[in-house]
Amino acid sequence: MRVQVLLFGALREAAGAREFPLTLPEPASVATLRALLEESHPAFAKLAGRLRVAVNREFADDACELADGDEVAFLPPVSGGSGRCSLSEQPLDAAAVAARVTRPDAGGVVQFVGAVRDHARGRAIRHLEYEAYPPMALSEMEKICDAAERRWPGVRVAIAHRVGHLAIGDLAVVVVAAAPHRAEAFDACRFAIDTLKERVPIWKKEVATDGAYWVDDHP
Repeated sequence: MRVQVLLFGALREAAGAREFPLTLPEPASVATLRALLEESHPAFAKLAGRLRVAVNREFADDACELADGDEVAFLPPVSGGSGRCSLSEQPLDAAAVAARVTRPDAGGVVQFVGAVRDHARGRAIRHLEYEAYPPMALSEMEKICDAAERRWPGVRVAIAHRVGHLAIGDLAVVVVAAAPHRAEAFDACRFAIDTLKERVPIWKKEVATDGAYWVDDHP
């Protein structure tokens, strides 16, 4: 069988390719593919216990059986559209993100804005580079919004994330939660940004005065 392998962040740099086809013996599982890649690419072995896998844009475990034509994405640990959620290489407009969810009944509107700072991990930062797996990143952001809106009825959540080259002071992420009351808006906003940092496939590269590194390589 033949599958299409997608790589991101440090994996992409180490392998020297964003995606490539690979032929596997049948039957084959995610574990089969992972073992094969660990043998041929040291970066896979380095991150072996921390890589997540998505098959056809859905998270999968090592036992998942693969089929001919599957798209298999290997996702390094995450750092840190349309409708409610978006990815953009252009500067973010926090007011425009808020406008996606504010309504006359929203007595509380809470906004989290993440900006690029000039120091991180004891290093002086020149700029950041963000990379995403766009279809899945947008899908996961929508799921986060859905989960927040189910957990806090009456809440509406919007998320925007920047990708590409970001200078010091640029906005990297904007999360807005609007609700009839402030408590639910605060809780939903915190839930959304915390969950985004844990599960959305977006990776951050810090370019410092003493070198560049992906954040998943430097916890």
